[in-house]
Amino acid sequence: MKKQTSAPRLSIAEENYLKAIYKLTEHSERPAATTAIAEQMQTAAASVTDMLKRLADKGLIHYERYKGVSLSDEGLRLATHLVRKHRLWEVFLVDKLGFGWDKVHDIAEQLEHIRSPELVERLDEFLGRPRFDPHGDPIPDAEGQFAERQQILLCKLTEGQQGVIVGVAEHAPSFLQFLDKLSLVLGTCLEVVERFDFDDSMKVRLPDGREVLLSSKVTHNLFVQKQPV
Repeated sequence: MKKQTSAPRLSIAEENYLKAIYKLTEHSERPAATTAIAEQMQTAAASVTDMLKRLADKGLIHYERYKGVSLSDEGLRLATHLVRKHRLWEVFLVDKLGFGWDKVHDIAEQLEHIRSPELVERLDEFLGRPRFDPHGDPIPDAEGQFAERQQILLCKLTEGQQGVIVGVAEHAPSFLQFLDKLSLVLGTCLEVVERFDFDDSMKVRLPDGREVLLSSKVTHNLFVQKQPV
């Protein structure tokens, strides 16, 4: 394993900001807007500006007022390590302690700030070096590399096509609890029976033969791997 380089000592608040910026820029080439960061952190814009100046002084972000925020190479490394710890702890909580996938986010938010590279390495080894967390999100390895897999949103399937649920785009407990009630958990195979243009909803068939109607909000937040028919 590549030896960890020394990292600047950060407060929990600073780490949370790095992860928030990471999430906002993960799938976009555009910098994160300060208003979006404020919404993500649930705080006032003035507080965000003060923190961004602090992170910029530490060389962790690129920040110009009114032009948005992006992570520096070092900021990206630290944010990726936080994501790694968070998702490993979620696997541990679900697989080893029996927590539901709707219960682990807030606990993992606390555990991710434990500063012990040895603990993270041992946790990864103990869990069998998982590549994805309980929500289907990829877990970066010690080098910061993410596993890749072919997946699309359920809404992209057409009538008659099948897909296996491999992830969720929405992590809100209420959404995950809703999926549990319908037995729409990771590994479930779905077949699209009918699509409705009126409201972009979709009727799907489950492995037990049940047919359920899913709203557009659901189909736009479920990732599936398309299966051969």
